[in-house]
Amino acid sequence: MIVAEHQIEAILEKQSTATLRVQTLGNFQLWRQSEPVDTKAWGRDVALQLFQFFIAYRHRRGLHKEQIIDQIWYDADSKSGQQNFKVAHHGMNKAIEPNRKSRAEPKYIIRQGQSYQLDLHDMWVDVEAFDQLITLGNQALLEDKAVAKRAYREAIQLYKGGFLPNRIYEDWSTEERERIQLLALGAMINLSELLLQENPLESIRLTQKALQLDATWEEAYRIQMAAYLEKGNRPMALKTYQQCKRVLDEEFGIQPLPETKKLFEKIKAIH
Repeated sequence: MIVAEHQIEAILEKQSTATLRVQTLGNFQLWRQSEPVDTKAWGRDVALQLFQFFIAYRHRRGLHKEQIIDQIWYDADSKSGQQNFKVAHHGMNKAIEPNRKSRAEPKYIIRQGQSYQLDLHDMWVDVEAFDQLITLGNQALLEDKAVAKRAYREAIQLYKGGFLPNRIYEDWSTEERERIQLLALGAMINLSELLLQENPLESIRLTQKALQLDATWEEAYRIQMAAYLEKGNRPMALKTYQQCKRVLDEEFGIQPLPETKKLFEKIKAIH
């Protein structure tokens, strides 16, 4: 899996070489040529919101202007929506490329007629790098565990919190936020399982992190129980099961899965 190793290196290297760098996880920040862009540079919030929308929909080709307006300013009338877009589009391009010549085409927001698309060629976006690392980790999971572990570790390091926390009440951001959180949970679980025997303490730390994101993620409890058992800490393994049982009962009114119960019985039988 030498190719995968090179791909990981390329993703990490782009973070320092891209002209534009964007953080969306846990906080929002934009850097131009390694210099942080002040919030005031956006002028109005609609400009920032439009850019963040393009980040969320970065893989959608040819987003029509009317679609964008309907998603962001769904409660505005046609005239107000058009005006919002015009102001936002101008402010966004000014914040991203303040030194662009007046008649030059924007570098990062490509326009074709009434359709727009984000160009990621010379832009590093944490959520895009996160996505790519998760994909590499999943592809290597069965063939090269060392590559999988590294890819997952790098992805988890990028996950500093939810996607665009300043837009949690915007419908257009919800799908991407939920998708990214599920990927983060999956990476934490996969990595904790890979490290179960060689580093049970890290497995415990990762499952705790996963349970902070979703306290009902039963697989995390099960791996944590196994990790405590690996460490010889039977009381904590039993306590983890009880916590799992309580949370599932409180949240869903259900019992743990047979697989989890079986592990509990195994631990309980140890003297």
